[in-house]
Amino acid sequence: MLKIHDLSISIKNISILKNISFEIKSNTVLGLVGESGSGKSITSKSIMGLLPDKAIANGEIIFENNNLLNFNEKELSTIRGNQISMIFQEPMSSLNPSITCGNQVFEILSRHSTLSNKEIKQEVIHLFEKVRLPRPKNMYDSYPHEISGGQKQRVMIAMAIACKPKLLIADEPTTALDVTVQKEIISLLKELQKETKMGILFISHDLNLVSEIADEVIVMYKGEIIEKGTTKEVFYHPTENYTKALINSKPSLFKRLRKLPTVHDFIHHTVDDTIYSTKERSAIHKMLYQNAPLLKVLNLKKEFISSSFLFSNNKKIKAVDNISFNIFEGETLGLVGESGCGKTTLGRTILQLEKVSSGQIFYKGKDITKLNKTEFKKIRKEIQIIFQDPFSSLNPRITIGRAIMEPMTVHKILSSEKERKEYVYSLLKKVGLDDSHFNRYPHEFSGGQRQRIGIARAIALQPKLIICDESVSALDVSVQAQVLNLLNQLKKEFKFTYLFISHDLSVVKYMSDQLIVMNKGKIEEIGDADEIYNNPKTTYTKGLIEAIPKGV
Repeated sequence: MLKIHDLSISIKNISILKNISFEIKSNTVLGLVGESGSGKSITSKSIMGLLPDKAIANGEIIFENNNLLNFNEKELSTIRGNQISMIFQEPMSSLNPSITCGNQVFEILSRHSTLSNKEIKQEVIHLFEKVRLPRPKNMYDSYPHEISGGQKQRVMIAMAIACKPKLLIADEPTTALDVTVQKEIISLLKELQKETKMGILFISHDLNLVSEIADEVIVMYKGEIIEKGTTKEVFYHPTENYTKALINSKPSLFKRLRKLPTVHDFIHHTVDDTIYSTKERSAIHKMLYQNAPLLKVLNLKKEFISSSFLFSNNKKIKAVDNISFNIFEGETLGLVGESGCGKTTLGRTILQLEKVSSGQIFYKGKDITKLNKTEFKKIRKEIQIIFQDPFSSLNPRITIGRAIMEPMTVHKILSSEKERKEYVYSLLKKVGLDDSHFNRYPHEFSGGQRQRIGIARAIALQPKLIICDESVSALDVSVQAQVLNLLNQLKKEFKFTYLFISHDLSVVKYMSDQLIVMNKGKIEEIGDADEIYNNPKTTYTKGLIEAIPKGV
């Protein structure tokens, strides 16, 4: 159906793609795998005719016996969204916030079909039913900000399949989604592909995920195709070290490695596959849990008032519903659950960014919910947070060196500007950056580097407790492995205590001593991380485990 032959793309004399060739057949799914910067997205954009103005493309993209590289914008617009459709990585930035979800799909059909307005509206509602959106008629009149991430992605899928395309490009369509929602989206795409016989180009950095949907796989590295074959061939018999790294960088569900392998480790043959024994973990836990807790949460509740169209007016939503737990010094306590379960609200409440509705939070024996702003400021530097999106938490107009120094100045860490600057240089080295990065701005760094900056900023105040809120969820699996190794290394060096929040149970299990599973504001179960994974007690936890991509 689509044939790419010797496609090369360069921007400002920098080679982005280097002579790549592959085919996509009808009624099949081709997986395209690689890290950020490997050339995956630029490949999809070249098929859609969405290359930047300064890009120079050579080679052929043959679709319906035509080379799409020779098409002008008008010719491309008749194909784009009609015969070739695309689901983008971030639905919130792809959907227009000022137009209802229904009208955004309506617009696609009105452009490419001859149906009446009434028929188009009926078709949109039918599409919403097809992608299993709840309350399709309500969804038609809702705005993107009123629905969840998984629901927004379903709206994008409805938009993409509206004109029954021959080829669907899914560019990282499940990144940062809960594992259960991710599984639903994968199943939905499989069903739609079988029903319509369309071809799918499924793009992801996660080879385990791709192996659950793709018939064939292509692995890209630095703009080149380095490996291709059937999914089973690539997954079970990879020939390239880079491919082996993509498969093994994800935390194993069956063994607890001391250090996650990275791309660098595989390429330089330095993989450390030693594991923590059960005996060793037990000895560590015996020491951890013999002292009084560093943080004690008691009967905590946090309620919000909702006036969303999905709820009756002024309905109380119990984001955190009467939960209690302890965090001990030197421990990593994992907190896992789907979006909306209350994980982030709990973290923000501990930081007093949200005021409790009722309950108590004791830090070093003192109830911090009773402190005023001045009193809490003294404790603030001891409890820090690493955010999910480091880019939005950094000021784009301040160099990263200044961003790290700013809280140090506020809390009077060290006695002079010179000492603080020297300390920031040492922190940059600890998180894998160097002195030259001090005067650069956030936009000059990759996602993984920005997360390292966020970590440096959090540890600059020499805290006792760090809340990691989905701090690796949007990273490539290999970069994720580097950041998780870094967090463990810093914990050992500085004696940190972590509350590690994520929707990814495999990551939380790897990082945690104890684990809390949250659902709808309540604790489903709490206990040893390995024990919960091996013997889950509730249906909800079993569902989270079953949804983890495990490969073919």
